[in-house]
Amino acid sequence: MLTKKENLFETIRGGRPDRFVNQFSFLAFVSNPIRSNAGCFLNPGESGYDGWGVKYLYPENTPRTFPDCKGENRVLPDITQWKKYVKAPQLLYPEEEWAPYVQQEAALDRREVFPTVWIAPGIFERLHSLMGMEDTLINFYEEPEAVFHHDDWGSQRSTFLSPEMFEEFLEPAYKKIYGYWKENGVKIIVHHSDSYGATLVPSMIRMGIHIWQGPVTENNLPEVIQKYGDKLTLMGGLNNGVYDREDCTQEKIREGLQKLIEGCGSRYLIPALTMGGPESIVPGVYDMVSQEVERMSKVYFREQRARHPHLCGHSAIAGGC
Repeated sequence: MLTKKENLFETIRGGRPDRFVNQFSFLAFVSNPIRSNAGCFLNPGESGYDGWGVKYLYPENTPRTFPDCKGENRVLPDITQWKKYVKAPQLLYPEEEWAPYVQQEAALDRREVFPTVWIAPGIFERLHSLMGMEDTLINFYEEPEAVFHHDDWGSQRSTFLSPEMFEEFLEPAYKKIYGYWKENGVKIIVHHSDSYGATLVPSMIRMGIHIWQGPVTENNLPEVIQKYGDKLTLMGGLNNGVYDREDCTQEKIREGLQKLIEGCGSRYLIPALTMGGPESIVPGVYDMVSQEVERMSKVYFREQRARHPHLCGHSAIAGGC
């Protein structure tokens, strides 16, 4: 039986996985003092500020926090004066503040999982958290030379920016960031955008993303995998808006998984909810999906072995671990 990491590599490289990668099971999230000090962690009904000075609200009965950019709460009222208004949070911390996070990482079984840094928001979401969605989109047109420097890149129907504008403004920044990470030992880059983004896939590939986490079914996932699967793996396909509900059942999840797998196959696909973390808004839904993915693995791969017994052997993964 392959380790979780070996199975992940077999899946994204079009090899011979022996089961489906089960949602976020191959990632082990480890925090850091930058995120802990600069983030804004709220409970329902609370409000607060992050390290950039952005005010966040978490109203009752809503899925998550969102930035409040109205009136005096807008951090960046004039993008042409961004150096005056935008102040980055503290980025350098002494070794003793890193110590507990280093201990967390050291306790992980690196043969099975990847120690993973969670970085959010990304470039586009940081922009609209500083000046509001409307001004952000307008400024791409009216003040292109002033846009400085994750990301949900669209709605369920379309992207916020055209592919051409995305390529001009965001792709170079992500190439620089992801290129730096890879040069310094990062093995797998997973980018979350639970939205429509099929037209941005060429940019994702050029940026160096290995796994697009969060693609909703409106992207026509079988078509994306057919065209780009050997360059980009999709992690999602179970829209949270459909399954992360109080009325969700095991049977409904099973039917959705069956349809997803029949359309996409077992390579270049990680069946999962589209939410950007190992959780669900409605307690228990994430666990139900994990149970069904495990059950589906036993059925699907048993049938595969029966049809193709000569494919049962697996070679060890060389490198990248």
